[in-house]
Amino acid sequence: MVYAYIMVKAAPVSDSIDQLKQELLAVSDGIVSAHIVAGDVDFIVKVEVDTPADVKDIAGGIQSVPGIEDTQTYIAMD
Repeated sequence: MVYAYIMVKAAPVSDSIDQLKQELLAVSDGIVSAHIVAGDVDFIVKVEVDTPADVKDIAGGIQSVPGIEDTQTYIAMD
């Protein structure tokens, strides 16, 4: 099992933050949770999948959601 965290930054003019969260959760069954956070990013998305390639696919899916400006992906090492 591969665990990853994707930091997601929303565009300043994006729709409702709660609506955007629901769109992120709908990207893949591999997304376990998405949390709205304060700081340099707007969401932290937790991913649990079988392979690193699956993480890459989910990150690409998140990047294709309208209103998403940037992502940074971190794969857990333990």
